[in-house]
Amino acid sequence: MVLNYIWVAFFVIAFIFAIIGLCMGDATLFQKIVEATFDSSKNAFEISLGLTGILALWLGIMRIGERAGAVNVLARMLSPVFSKLFPGIPKNHPAMGSIFMNMASNMLGLDNAATPAGLQAMQQMQTLNKKKDTATNAMIMFLVLNTSGLTIIPTTILGYRATYGAHNPTDVFVPILLATTIATLAGIIITAIWQKINLLQPVLLAFLGAMIAFVGFVIWSFSHMDQQTMERIANIGGSMILLTIILIFILAGVVKRVNVYDSFVEGAKEGFTTAVKIIPYLVAMLVAIGVFRASGAMDMFLSGLAWCIHACGLPTDFVDALPTAFMKPLSGSGARGLMLEAMKTYGPDSFVGRLSCIFQGSTDTTFYILAVYFGSINIKYTRHAVACGLLADLIGVLAAIFIAYLMF
Repeated sequence: MVLNYIWVAFFVIAFIFAIIGLCMGDATLFQKIVEATFDSSKNAFEISLGLTGILALWLGIMRIGERAGAVNVLARMLSPVFSKLFPGIPKNHPAMGSIFMNMASNMLGLDNAATPAGLQAMQQMQTLNKKKDTATNAMIMFLVLNTSGLTIIPTTILGYRATYGAHNPTDVFVPILLATTIATLAGIIITAIWQKINLLQPVLLAFLGAMIAFVGFVIWSFSHMDQQTMERIANIGGSMILLTIILIFILAGVVKRVNVYDSFVEGAKEGFTTAVKIIPYLVAMLVAIGVFRASGAMDMFLSGLAWCIHACGLPTDFVDALPTAFMKPLSGSGARGLMLEAMKTYGPDSFVGRLSCIFQGSTDTTFYILAVYFGSINIKYTRHAVACGLLADLIGVLAAIFIAYLMF
């Protein structure tokens, strides 16, 4: 229901701005908005088309893992922790393994593996859902973990900074990791409070403590490396993990005498069906975002925000980087473009350039994730998913600003 209101609001605001522009003599705004609708719908289809092969591959591999029992073994290992964080999912349920694979892939920046595992997790959780059109608490917790975007090694951002001539491209690594960790922890806490989950349970405290300790170890380790070493470790490590998972699942299938080829094809067919199913949801969301951007509403909002901050006597150094922060929940490619524009305009080593990079790495594309994941299982009523996801994003943005002032 919340997505419905947001979707309608984007179109209404765009139309109002177009009317205002026409009254002020700008007759091209209507044309820009119409062009944005077609461009966005085409972009949505291209994204879905690009996902088709990836989904077919990974859901095929996941099906082999399920038939061989490897996913169930992983689920049993994680049940003591995940059963507390996702109380609606029974212990040893296969969804536990899919959730872990999604989270691990996200942390390593392996988007090609994260999305298929996430969609698989949503489909498995849907089998437990009594109201098929309404999101469950477990689904919402899982979505918030995805929207908070915990990524250990932001290789792409560091690469862009090197391309734009940053003196030390890796100087934003620690700030990004701190900001995204804070956003993830905030998302867990906010959603847990909303769902009345007791986070003071020893198992959950140990899990959260271990996660913080791991992030701290990564910060300490990578802060002593140069960019090339960091990227090499990230690329080699990620590739080795993916290939190891594929090999383990296939060998486990052979040992269990599973017909791995037929299992793969069966899972791949499901991946193709899933890719087709999410197209309408993706088109709807990206078109709404496109017309909202084309109308100039976002620029107007940011200008008004800058004026209010200045009127309150607060520092305004960070305002020029805010477009990246506000675009990130709406569009990953749009936020990336704004980050690159900020580095080009102000310089990669400027405060605005660095802060834009931290914004880009601290959260994920909330509305895109909601559209794809909920659309894959035909969820219409998202309940508190949007609110929790956006609150986690907001805390991630505030943390990024504070950390940037502290370190730069």
